[in-house]
Amino acid sequence: MSIQTTIQIRIEEDLKEKASNVLKDIGLDLSSGIKLFLKEVVTSESIPFFPSTIKGKKLLNYELLKKEVAEAKKSGKGFATSEEMLDDILNR
Repeated sequence: MSIQTTIQIRIEEDLKEKASNVLKDIGLDLSSGIKLFLKEVVTSESIPFFPSTIKGKKLLNYELLKKEVAEAKKSGKGFATSEEMLDDILNR
């Protein structure tokens, strides 16, 4: 039996409601949807989808990002924020 823990996140009420409705339509509650996402992160050792904008634009420099993530895993490099990570990756 594994020990359970709690995660608290702050999101916009509208986002929570819309996500809950989508998940409900496929038979999941919000908590189960988040658990499923986290299990896929662990299984794939990555984000389990390809980030894109609502207009379908894909993440630029995806191959560079994968390389940097692999390097960070080897070196133990970490970042406090995603902005800090992107600044490092893009050498800003």
